[in-house]
Formats: sequence, C-alpha cells, structure tokens
Amino acid sequence: MITAVLFDWGGTLTPWHTIELADAWLACGYDEAAAARLVAAEHAVWKRARETQESGTIDEVFAAASVDPSPAELAAYYGWWEEHTYTDPDAPPLFAGLRERGIRVGVLSNTLWPRTEHERVFRRDGVADLIDAAVYTSEIEWTKPHPAAFRAALDAVGVADPGAAVFVGDRPWDDIHGARSVGMRAVLVPHSEIPGFQVGPVEGEPDAVVQRLSELLPLIDSWR
Repeated sequence: MITAVLFDWGGTLTPWHTIELADAWLACGYDEAAAARLVAAEHAVWKRARETQESGTIDEVFAAASVDPSPAELAAYYGWWEEHTYTDPDAPPLFAGLRERGIRVGVLSNTLWPRTEHERVFRRDGVADLIDAAVYTSEIEWTKPHPAAFRAALDAVGVADPGAAVFVGDRPWDDIHGARSVGMRAVLVPHSEIPGFQVGPVEGEPDAVVQRLSELLPLIDSWR
C-alpha cells in the first residue's frame, strides 16, 4: 500500500531553467565584485553539501560573501526568481488525485531559502492547500541524499514504513539514490541539466521514469 508521495521541488515541481546565478545577484543592484563573492559562497555551500550532505542557508551565503542585504535587496533577489519558480501545471491535478486516493503529498527540497519563500510560491500558484507537509533542508542539519533528510520528510507526512512511500525527483544522486537507500520507491523526472558543482558521485537506478508529472498517477495506481 502506498500512503504518501513526496516530491523534490526545483526541476521536479518546477520546470528546470538553466540560469546564471550571478544574474540573480546583479538584479539586486550589487556590483559585479559582490555578485561574484555571492556566487562563490553559494558554490561553496553546495560543494560541502555534495561532499558531506551538511545543509546551508541563504544567510550563510550572505555572511560568507560579507554582504548585509536590505529588505529591498532581498525582495529583488526573490523577485528575480519568480519566472523560474512557477509550479508545473500538471502538479495541481496530480496532487488532488493523490489526495482523493487517500495518499498524502509531501515535499523535500535541498534549498538555501527559508520556508517562508517556498510557502509564498506555493500560495501564489494555488497548491499550498494540496501539500500535507514539506521539509526544507535550510531548516534541518542534512541535505539529500542523507538518510536523515528523507526520514524527516517521512515523519512530516506521518509515514513510518519507507516502503509505503514514493519519492519523485530529477536528480539521480540526491533524489533517486537517496530515496532508494532508505527503502522508498523512486521515480525520476529526467529533464534537468544538473550543474557540475551539484552532481553527485553515484547515480541511483529509479523504479520508474516519467516524462511528465501527469504520467505519475497511473503509475501509482499500478503499484497499488
């Protein structure tokens, strides 16, 4: 029996966009030197996550770059991301279909952002009420693929048996390897171009591959 389906966020619930990180910082009004420091700080946090699975936060990035952002600069930063964070149109009917079947919907995202920004995005796109629980690694000690990150997400949706849960993600190491390592089924959405500084050392073998989120519900039904 499948009782929960958990999703990665960027590249899974949001279509993947290849972007330049510096552009987000330049949009805040920072000069090129400050933007370069911020990009280097981001890379350093993600490099550590890749090597040790230790999580990080956007505040850590600012501190490492010696930048003290104003509220207006933070608003400009998140505003720049607006067009890159819209929820896949397939997600709302998928979430609704899962919940109609009594299956809980969860999110587990490797992220530097605070919960408030993710919840704002979900409210903006009308899916916040369709998500039963979400775990953001900016709030916990570990990132995917660390088992503790997946266990935190399972606990959040109230699932004790990993075998009763499915994880859906776009990253073979973070999502597929990580989920299968704790006993979950794993579904790959294979469209993202993973940046080199975030590519993991091993790739997991998914239980299934879907090209669109709309293909997931029939798959879940077949497994039930």
